[in-house]
Amino acid sequence: MPKTIDDTAKRAKRRGSTSGTSSTTDAATPGTPAIPASLRTSSTPLAESVSALDSSLQRRVIVEGVTPQVDEGRYPAKRTVGETLLVEADVYADGHDELAASLLWRKAGDADWTETPMEALGNDRWRAALTLAEYTRYEFTVEGWVDRFESWRAALSKKVGAGQDVASELLEGAVIVRDAASRAHGADRTELTRAAEALEDASAEPPQRVAAALSEDLRGRMARHADRSRATRLDRVLPLDVERERARFGAWYEMFPRSAGTDPSRSATFDEAQARLPYVASLGFDVLYLPPIHPIGRSFRKGRNNSLAPEPADPGSPWAIGAAEGGHTAVEPGLGTIDDFTRFVEAAKRHNLEIALDIAFQASPDHPYVSQHPAWFRHRPDGTIKYAENPPKKYQDIYPFDFESDDWPALWRELKGVIEFWIARGVSIFRVDNPHTKPFRFWEWALQEIRRSHPDAIFLAEAFTRPKIMRHLAKIGFSQSYSYFTWRNTKEELEEYFTELTQTEVREYMRPNLFANTPDILHEYLQRGGRPAFEARLVLAATLGANYGIYSGYELAENLPVRTGSEEYLDSEKYQIRPRDFTAPGNLTELIARVNTIRREHRALQFDHGLEFHETDNPELICYSKRTPEGTDPILVVVNLDPHNMQHGNVKLPLFDWKLPLDAAVEARDLLADETYFWRGEWNYVRLDPQSRVAHILALRIPPANA
Repeated sequence: MPKTIDDTAKRAKRRGSTSGTSSTTDAATPGTPAIPASLRTSSTPLAESVSALDSSLQRRVIVEGVTPQVDEGRYPAKRTVGETLLVEADVYADGHDELAASLLWRKAGDADWTETPMEALGNDRWRAALTLAEYTRYEFTVEGWVDRFESWRAALSKKVGAGQDVASELLEGAVIVRDAASRAHGADRTELTRAAEALEDASAEPPQRVAAALSEDLRGRMARHADRSRATRLDRVLPLDVERERARFGAWYEMFPRSAGTDPSRSATFDEAQARLPYVASLGFDVLYLPPIHPIGRSFRKGRNNSLAPEPADPGSPWAIGAAEGGHTAVEPGLGTIDDFTRFVEAAKRHNLEIALDIAFQASPDHPYVSQHPAWFRHRPDGTIKYAENPPKKYQDIYPFDFESDDWPALWRELKGVIEFWIARGVSIFRVDNPHTKPFRFWEWALQEIRRSHPDAIFLAEAFTRPKIMRHLAKIGFSQSYSYFTWRNTKEELEEYFTELTQTEVREYMRPNLFANTPDILHEYLQRGGRPAFEARLVLAATLGANYGIYSGYELAENLPVRTGSEEYLDSEKYQIRPRDFTAPGNLTELIARVNTIRREHRALQFDHGLEFHETDNPELICYSKRTPEGTDPILVVVNLDPHNMQHGNVKLPLFDWKLPLDAAVEARDLLADETYFWRGEWNYVRLDPQSRVAHILALRIPPANA
């Protein structure tokens, strides 16, 4: 059972700072002194430092290679409530003594550590498992020590086995046991004292004394009171952020509420949009994401298809935030009022949907901030405010904030307050627009501050930018990240990218959310592949990732670009109201609902970890599997990446890696078609015609004879 270790601030002060770059600690068990600063470098010969020798130098154990950790503990690793954290470490020492190690963990801010013993895996690698019960920030570290009792016990066993006299060894053991008794209390002290006396009792028969020495009861009591005065602790405390399950697993649906009615000449209201909630819920989505819902500026308003000459009735882009009616804490009048939005959020909850809001920190020229806080924007030499640009694109209807203005503290607090405003109205999930164009330090500060009071808040970073920037945003607090999934379409591209996301250190802190399309991105694969392309990308997004999403219209296979070579939609919903008939022939609603049901029924698909790619003899067929963290519920997915042609070939099951005979029989039940196949051996045949079936999602069952 875990136990608590007293670790007060006074003792921590004596140990000194826990920061550093060394692999092992210079300060170990509370109450032991640190290595003198004079001995931290090799510039002083050891002979000249004898007077500075400290008892800490007698620590023989090395602790290093602790996982998980991100940038040597600068940033937290990530998990969710209910997951099991596996902590591993290299723990070793000179000589042949037996060692012991423990995982020490606590909630951030607590003074005392709780201890979980680590088990030896072999080759000096140790592991402990911790089930995470709360969404909060945890801290953990690892401590290792020479186990005097286990070392003595092992040596005694060898000598007894060799038939040697062990009278002296039994007396040595008595000393070790009495030392432990001095640290124990209650029943343990009493029993350890008796055990020491039994070891010392020369009148007893040797087999009786040996039996007492090797008893499991004594072993357990000694483990609780081991001598750890020369233990070594990792030189840093490692952070771990634990979030709620929705940060790890969820299906997102993006919808413009103003298009939720039937009249393209006016905005639907939130009350009208409530009528769409049963539809979204019936498809099996967990999160309904809304683009900005705030008043839209009229100055430089964009018309249809991003025209600079709007018609009087054109609604404008929701990302041009702010008008006379208000800014980031107001609602576009066409949608209704704040109270209407609150009712919409509550209605969504009744359908088991969470509302995610878009956070876009920018302003239209009509935003109240422009007149009230002009210092929050960048100005040209002529005094005009600079609008947003991403050449060749120009956004005359949007002013970026100047996060480096002289009035930056007020700006930062105001923007953090915007998020808190919507949290107070029932929203706890936010999709953040272009966070990579705002300072990293702002996000690190704001997200940490918000989570102190609202640990259930989830933030998705919409940052299609350079890899290091995307990773850094994940490190500093974003729960999820948009990804390059949209632009990874070949087998080679998908395998390389998702191996990086799930099999490297990136997995410890970055959770991809695989959107198959967005209002800004209609990839060429979807433009040219027709309905089968939409089916294939849906299955890939929903099974490669635990988090995925689609933008409304995907289920209708909308695939017309504004022009050849562009990823923008024709008649983009960003600039006009687009009611749709979601019952139109050829829609994908049945497939989407089935895929989301499969995700909910099979826990293997609720994690990014556990993904493994498998060989195929056809490059147009991609094959991969997933299992739960416990190694159960194996799911195998095969997808035809060619939306135009039938593809067939063989896929290889890694029976050897699965510890199965190479002629093992595997039952594969297709969860999409409700068909069952019986495969035998490593290589098995697959045929997928995009006109009828683009993918298999197979639940595998190993017959008992092969188990």
